[in-house]
Amino acid sequence: MKFTELRQKEVINCKDCMKLGCVADLDFDTCSGQICGLIVPEPVGLFSNFCKSNKYYIPFCDVVRIGPDIILVDICPDNAVIREKDCG
Repeated sequence: MKFTELRQKEVINCKDCMKLGCVADLDFDTCSGQICGLIVPEPVGLFSNFCKSNKYYIPFCDVVRIGPDIILVDICPDNAVIREKDCG
């Protein structure tokens, strides 16, 4: 599977059925070439262009299934958030 195909898939958390967003980036081990995790920007509101949003880091071991349209993950969202600069 290509990265461009992963970017088009929506990430859904199995624990609370929450939509986390779409894959924006990958974290991978440069020595082995294995994917370590997915980076997914948190959905934001109307003024998203004016401020940075938080991102989810999802370890690849927490990916339950990659389907044709979605990626199912099993994470605790509070523990997976990478904090960015706040708006305002």
